[in-house]
Amino acid sequence: MKSTPKKKILIFIVAYNAESHIKSVLDRIPRDFIKNKTYKIEILIIDDSSKDDTVRVSSKYIVENSELPITIFKNPVNQRYGGNQKIGYLYMLKKNFDIVVLLHGDGQYAPECIPSLIEPIIKNEADVVFGSRMINKKDALKGGMPLYKYFGNQILTAIQNKLLGSNLHEFHSGYRIYSRKVIEKIPFQFNSNDFDFDTDIIIQIIDNNFRIKELSIPTFYGNEVCNVNGIKYAKNILKSTILSRIQRRAQLFYNPKFDYNDIFYDKTNFFSSHKFVVDRVQSNSAVIYVEPDSTAVTRMLFEKLCIVYNMDGAINHDLINESKEKQELSPHLTKKDKLDTILLMDILEHVKDVDSFLLTLRNNFSSFNPEVIITSGNIAFFITRISLLFGTFRYGKRGILDKTNIRLYTFSSLKRLLRNTGYTVDEIKGIPAPFPLIFGKNKFSNFLLLLNILLIKVNKGLFSYQIAITAHMQPSLDLLLERSSLEVNKQ
Repeated sequence: MKSTPKKKILIFIVAYNAESHIKSVLDRIPRDFIKNKTYKIEILIIDDSSKDDTVRVSSKYIVENSELPITIFKNPVNQRYGGNQKIGYLYMLKKNFDIVVLLHGDGQYAPECIPSLIEPIIKNEADVVFGSRMINKKDALKGGMPLYKYFGNQILTAIQNKLLGSNLHEFHSGYRIYSRKVIEKIPFQFNSNDFDFDTDIIIQIIDNNFRIKELSIPTFYGNEVCNVNGIKYAKNILKSTILSRIQRRAQLFYNPKFDYNDIFYDKTNFFSSHKFVVDRVQSNSAVIYVEPDSTAVTRMLFEKLCIVYNMDGAINHDLINESKEKQELSPHLTKKDKLDTILLMDILEHVKDVDSFLLTLRNNFSSFNPEVIITSGNIAFFITRISLLFGTFRYGKRGILDKTNIRLYTFSSLKRLLRNTGYTVDEIKGIPAPFPLIFGKNKFSNFLLLLNILLIKVNKGLFSYQIAITAHMQPSLDLLLERSSLEVNKQ
């Protein structure tokens, strides 16, 4: 019978100018825990280029306690609090640890609590454990937490809980325990190098639905030096929290630290490019949906009893929901079939040779005389113009400046492209920004949506977030040649 592998636990101590405290911190890590044969434990100290004798004191301690599994590194250049953590978590991954305990070298957090704090992860009751000083708020004051930090902590935590939909007692404790799967999953390497690293990582944990457990820890404020600029810290964490919500809900902002798996966006329940398309497509239509990017639109097409083909004219089986019998649908679009609509939703931005693409589409399908519905981001949107005015051109995962875009369009350039490739524009509309995705579906977002719609009427090119066009294909040359020969034969 195989024995269960020992859990590998890394106690990671971030240290900066911790000469006066590091020995005490190491002494207070429970010896019976370190020597517990159930676990394989290593203590890692990373000195962040301290100006004092932290490394010398730590190295002496290691020599005097050679039986303890302690490793010390020193950053040749100061990486700051967040940057130092990144190095430690990389070490954790490379050395295949199962759990990492983040401990501060200044003695502010009690090392005695480590055994109880790791228990929820050991028992698979949590993926992350936070040592919280604010579960018992009176104890925080008794432990010497300054009043400005006491109230600031609670105010910032309340704001962050509201924005992130969480329910944490404290966002601002540096006593953290992470399981390996958390560190493997989240893009921590993109996080801030400053103290707001801790907020970035919480946002990533919440966004990825990891299980969080908070346990009460004692509060201790002694003579350690605080290196945190409170005003700058508050500004940075609120900025990061707000921008993360904007990115997650509407992709109007992009930062790789908040880029995880694709998110499901449903824009069919308010005025948007998705709703424009769904309203335009008639029930029981035959539709070619080129590279569909919206599950919500696909679902609505099925509800309208549409048949959905891909660009090759084959039934798009991946889109068919369970209620439809695949065998009832013809496998390929033939000349005898009907084709009512071709959907090019946010596709033309990604096509390298877009002229050839549109000509090929026209050559293959103009005989069906389908309506072509095109949506695209409007690069002339006023927000993009303002950003450019200030020298920024921020690409993202979605939106007008999708980082995979090859081409960018305005109303006039998109109309010119269609005209040059043999398409007749029937209708052109401006689409407002998806405010309900950013702020939720409420009166405020409805007001912004209405305001944006009114502004589009004033200046479509300036205030439209997206462009929506309906067009028809002119007959291809092949089709005209075929019709010409048939006309002669009729006579």
